[in-house]
This record gives sequence, structure tokens and C-alpha cells, in this order.
Amino acid sequence: RDGLKPVHRRILFAMQEAGNMHNRPYKKSARIVGDVIGKYHPHGDFAVYDAIVRMAQPFSMRYPLVDGQGNFGSVDGDRAAAMRYTEIRMSRIAEEMLADIDKDTVDFHPNYDESLQEPDVLPTRIPGLLLNGTSGIAVGMATSIPSHNMTEIMSALIALIDNPGLTLVETMKIVPGPDFPTGGIIFSNGEIEKAYATGRGIITVRGKVEKEEDQHQNRTKLIITELPFAVNKADLVERIAELTHEKKIDGIANLRDESDKDGMRVVIELKKGASEEVIENQLYKLTNLQTSFSMNMLSIHNGRPRVMGLIDMLQAFLDFREEVVTRRSIFELNKAKARVHILEGLLRALNHIDEIVALIKASANPLEARDNLMARFAFSEVQAQAILDMRLQRLTGLERDKLADEHAALVTEIERL
Repeated sequence: RDGLKPVHRRILFAMQEAGNMHNRPYKKSARIVGDVIGKYHPHGDFAVYDAIVRMAQPFSMRYPLVDGQGNFGSVDGDRAAAMRYTEIRMSRIAEEMLADIDKDTVDFHPNYDESLQEPDVLPTRIPGLLLNGTSGIAVGMATSIPSHNMTEIMSALIALIDNPGLTLVETMKIVPGPDFPTGGIIFSNGEIEKAYATGRGIITVRGKVEKEEDQHQNRTKLIITELPFAVNKADLVERIAELTHEKKIDGIANLRDESDKDGMRVVIELKKGASEEVIENQLYKLTNLQTSFSMNMLSIHNGRPRVMGLIDMLQAFLDFREEVVTRRSIFELNKAKARVHILEGLLRALNHIDEIVALIKASANPLEARDNLMARFAFSEVQAQAILDMRLQRLTGLERDKLADEHAALVTEIERL
């Protein structure tokens, strides 16, 4: 439903409780980790911090759920700085996963010591499982779901709402395949279709290699700008250097990593007369510049593990959203009805204000005043209490109009809900 494991769900919920939103200042990572451990997740602090770090890495998550400030590691396999140095807040997209959580949209259960409540699932507006993918469910169940492009998945969901009989061929015109955080090129050989239909398939992912001609030295350069998902760039460069040194790849003159803040750029300078096609193919064959990704779309659906195809997953998310929107609407409807009931009491009271003031003055205490109002004007207990709590400024003409306007607006809103 929300595509999260308990630790990620608890991190986001704790961040929301702490007011750690995308438009507020960053908070120390250690502070959030402390909240998560103390309130919801009684496990080691490194387990929680590692989960936060991964949620903040743009090369690990297609749509990072945490906005980090400081060193959160790199695609070269560097570790993140300690949690006392880094700062975090929710990313804007993560807030969409928590939207309407305060409107009785999802069930809550007690935390480990039953002192607080935590959500069973987040009432997410985005299908997190397909957008960010996941690998491994706990208790030894292997799963491997790739990440996808948000625009494509959202368009597919809308198409499925418009046409519940949507076929896989039609869906794949909208979602041609996965979309990995680090880019790369996917070779399917019918495996994507197979995986989207049955839930299982193996796809080949290659890094993106561009050719550049060096006019000065009359040489060709191969430039790697994107890598397959989860490939360590530093290890890849080291491996190419080893193969060159061992003469397993012949024709490389120079190798350097020119990556910077603008993006990835690994430069392989070729010797004069070397064939770029041959070397490129050797790189795919002998290094991690080409890897395979095994799609195994196993997820927990209605409390049971199930291997699901793409359309099954989209439909499951739509069913969940329908439930969330229904529960939200019922909550808002009840709230609006309760407010209208009070407003009706106040508006009626303003029509008999002099008599009501006299009745209240003649009463010995607030309790008696409330009972007298209920007996004399047939107000409900809630209405009578609201009249007693009413401020004198409500008697002005402007305030009276405000009440009438609010009443009219709420009646329209009740019809809509």
C-alpha cells in the first residue's frame, strides 16, 4: 500500500510528529534517530540511521524521501558522516505519503510499550512501492522491485481509473519499463513484458557510454555518464585499470574520473587505431558496466505474500486510495455536520438574544443556565454550551454575517462530501 518497511514508516511518522517538514529548518539526524528509537523502533541507532541515509541518497532512491544536509555518502561507496554531523528534513514528496493522516484515514496501533499510537500504514497519495522499488521483505523473503518514473506511473493509474479493463500492452505504452535512479539503458528481450505480466523476469542494464573525438591528439574518448543501478563507480574504474594492466583489454591509453557536482563523467582515452566498438563491448562483458537486474515483484497484499504483475499492483494501490478517500470524506462530513449543528444554535440564539441574556443572568450557575436554555429553546447540550461560551463580539452585525456565511459554505460542503 505505501511500499514502506516498518523502520521507514516510523522514521517518516516521527519526522512529521517533530514538525520536520520540507519547508522548515533542518534538524540534526541524531535527534530524529533518538525520537524513532525512543518512541517507535526499539532497535539499534545505526540500523535507523542507515535507513535514513539511504532515504536521502539520490543514487539509491529514485525519489528520495529525506532531504539531507551534509555528507550522505556517494556513488563511489563512501560512507555518510556520523549522525551528529548531518541534518535532515522530510522531502516534499514524503509529505504526500503522510497527507490526511490526521483525518482517520488509516488504522493506528500501540507502539512497543503502549504509551503512544503509530500508523499501520501511511495514507500515501503516491504508489511508493513502484516509484522507489524495494528489495527483500524481512523473514527471508526475497523480493526485488525496480523503481519507476512518477509521471508514467501516475498516467497509468489515471488510465486504469478511466478504463478498468486496461490491457498490459496498453499499460506498457504508458510505462515502457523501470526507471533507475542512476540512469542507464535497459535491454529487455521481452523480459520486461514477462515481468509485468507474471511478476518475474531478468533484465539487462548497461551504463551509458558516449563517444568524443579529441581533435588535438586525434584520438577517440569513451565517456561513461550513467551507470547501472547499485554499481560502485570507484570499483568500476579500478576494475577497468586492472583489466588494462593485465592486457585483457588492449587499446586504453588513459583512464580518469572527471565526475563533479554537475554529474558523472568517467573518461577512457583510447590509443590511436584502437576500435571503440571492440573496447566498449569488452567493458560490457568484463566489468560491471553491464549488469542484470532480477525482477521478482513479491509483495504483502492483504496480509499475504503474493507475486504481482504491474496491473495488479496499480489496481491494489487504487483500491487502497479509494479506501483512504472514503474514510477521509466520512471524517470531514462528520466534522462539518457537528459544526453546522453548533452554527444553527448560535444563529437561532442571536434571534432571541435579549431573552437568552435575561435567562442566563437569572440562572444560579453555568450548569443551571445550560439546562434552562435546553428546556426553554430546545437547544441540544452542545448548542447550549456553545451559546454560553459565545463572546460578546458575536453580537455585532459583521460577526453575525460571518456566522451565516460559514453556515452556508458548510451546507454546500456537506452536499459535496
